[in-house]
Amino acid sequence: MTLLDASPVTSATADERATRLIEAGTAWGERIAADVANGQLTYRVRGTGEGSVASTITAGKHSFRVDEPAALAGDDIAASPVEFALGALISCQIVVYRLYAQALGIRVDEIDVKAEGDLDARRLFGIEESVRAGFTAVRLDVTITGPETDARYQELRVAVDAHCPVLDLFANATPVIVSVAKA
Repeated sequence: MTLLDASPVTSATADERATRLIEAGTAWGERIAADVANGQLTYRVRGTGEGSVASTITAGKHSFRVDEPAALAGDDIAASPVEFALGALISCQIVVYRLYAQALGIRVDEIDVKAEGDLDARRLFGIEESVRAGFTAVRLDVTITGPETDARYQELRVAVDAHCPVLDLFANATPVIVSVAKA
C-alpha cells in the first residue's frame, strides 16, 4: 500500500471506537500479564533513496515517500522528514488521546492536533556547528470537542503526555546506534 493508493479510513461510531479500544486494551493487558516480555516491541522500517534526495519508506505492508522541497535539493514529491516526524507525533497523540479518554471515561467527540517545529538550518548545511540539528522547539495545539469540563480534558492531557511514545521520543534522549556498511 502506498499513499497514492491508500484506502480511505473507515468511519467509526463512538461505540465502535470504544469497543475496539476496550478489546485492544484488554488483549494487550492479558498478553503482558501472561509474560511481561510481551510488552517489548521492536519496529522495523526500511528506506531506499531515490531521485535527488527522496526516499521510499517501507513499514510492514505499507510504503510511502519522503522528500524535501526544491530549496533543500528535493523534488517536492512528498512531505519532508521533519514534517513526517511532526505527523508521527500528531498521529500518536490522537491514538493516545483516544486510548486514555476511553480508559478514564472522558468523552471525546472530535480531536484535532496541529504541530509546529522550529529548526535552525545552519547546522544542516554545516554553517554553524554550535546549534542543534533537530527541532529547537515543538508546539502542539490540541483541540477537543465534547461535553466534558476543561479540567477533565486537562486530566486527559496529563495522561497522554505521560504515555505517548512519540512525544517521549521528542522530549527525551533516545540512544541511537548507527552502522554503515559498504555493499
